[in-house]
Amino acid sequence: MKISSTRGYLYALLAYATWGFLPIYWKQLQDLPVLETLAHRLVWSAVAMLLLLTLLKDRSWLHRLRRSPHTLLLLGAASLLTFVNWLTYMWAVNTGFVARISLGYFINPLLSVLLARLFLGERLRGLQKAAVLVAATGVIYLTLSRGELPWIALSLASTFGIYGVIRKKIDLSGPQGFGSEMTLLLGPALLFLLVTGQQGGGAMTSGGWVRIALLLGTGVVSAIPLVSFGAAARLVPLSTLGLMQYLAPSTQFLLGVFLYKEPFTTADLVGYAFIWAALFLYSLEGIMNTRRTARTSLAG
Repeated sequence: MKISSTRGYLYALLAYATWGFLPIYWKQLQDLPVLETLAHRLVWSAVAMLLLLTLLKDRSWLHRLRRSPHTLLLLGAASLLTFVNWLTYMWAVNTGFVARISLGYFINPLLSVLLARLFLGERLRGLQKAAVLVAATGVIYLTLSRGELPWIALSLASTFGIYGVIRKKIDLSGPQGFGSEMTLLLGPALLFLLVTGQQGGGAMTSGGWVRIALLLGTGVVSAIPLVSFGAAARLVPLSTLGLMQYLAPSTQFLLGVFLYKEPFTTADLVGYAFIWAALFLYSLEGIMNTRRTARTSLAG
């Protein structure tokens, strides 16, 4: 294996492992109001990304935004989706629904395929259609067995899926796009923290050094997986990354059920089994399509 490929797999592993184990990090801050923690995450993510782009001497994204109000509008929509996704995710962690978070990220690839069909005109292949139907069956089963929609999972999957559709229309790299989104959210987040501090709250002033360090680190733990994934995408085949992406929700699932002892009934297991079966079909189709493409290329 080439050194570059090995480095690419390490980058991918770092990205998905960070995303998978992040609930442990947020659990350390669960005594704070979720909006305050989220505001700190937005502020320090913006700081981290602006520092990174400065070190890379990358200012091209600023020129693009000045020349394209349409791109700025799309980034505004993407930043709002990121806000809703992060708010739902962090609230679910604090409330004890880590396993349900994992369901959202298991569903996400399947929902993304469906959204690509609806909004980007991409055609669904045979096994992809079957995978979407099996996943929908699992969601319906969970809804009937629980007596409510799995709204946490659906909210995470839909916001992230729509975010992906919007990002496809924005001609910016991962760090450029994420840095732009965080910059747009920086003002409201700072204003919220300022108002909270004036009202006598404020985690930075009332907490110890450990809490301050954790809050400052929210930007780093948000930026590391994104930057690592961007590096991995340039070095590792997308088909392999597509399979590795399940490391993150699998880790979240194991944390929720075994570390945090969240309720997981037989009915939940059946519902998840539908989703896992759908992911198997989806992954199998991806492998088959990659091989067909390779054979066609060789024949050509």
